[in-house]
Amino acid sequence: MMLNQVLSQFKSRFPAPAVHAHCDGPCGVYDSSSARVAAEAVLSMTKKLLDLNNDGSVAAQNTFSRFVAIKEEQAQLAKDELLILWTDYFKPAHLEQFPDLHDTFWKAAKLCSACKVEVSLQHAQELMAAVEKIHGIFWTSKGRDVTWYTAS
Repeated sequence: MMLNQVLSQFKSRFPAPAVHAHCDGPCGVYDSSSARVAAEAVLSMTKKLLDLNNDGSVAAQNTFSRFVAIKEEQAQLAKDELLILWTDYFKPAHLEQFPDLHDTFWKAAKLCSACKVEVSLQHAQELMAAVEKIHGIFWTSKGRDVTWYTAS
């Protein structure tokens, strides 16, 4: 009880200033490349998992577990990066220019989820294609022509 009174008096004497931000990323720095890097890691780990010679040894099991953990982590990161672009960068005005914007992002997020729970080369490749499409939409919305590239 006494602590509450002390805190209340402190707050009244030293009020915190009001803070305002228009979105989660008020800096205005957005880029689709982080989603590409994460999606590319998903594709890479999926290929490695499919190529892995799982002979049942502890070493093979450890490698398998590490590849799965990385794949799932990167799929979640890709999803997070896509959702930030979708919900923070794109505005209603962009829907006029890109009528399939919501469907494109929704399907890409669903692919991220599928890549987390499966080892599917098809879904990993579809995720890369979806991220490439989003890359095009994003840079077109900024009036820039930025070439799509991959690290591998």
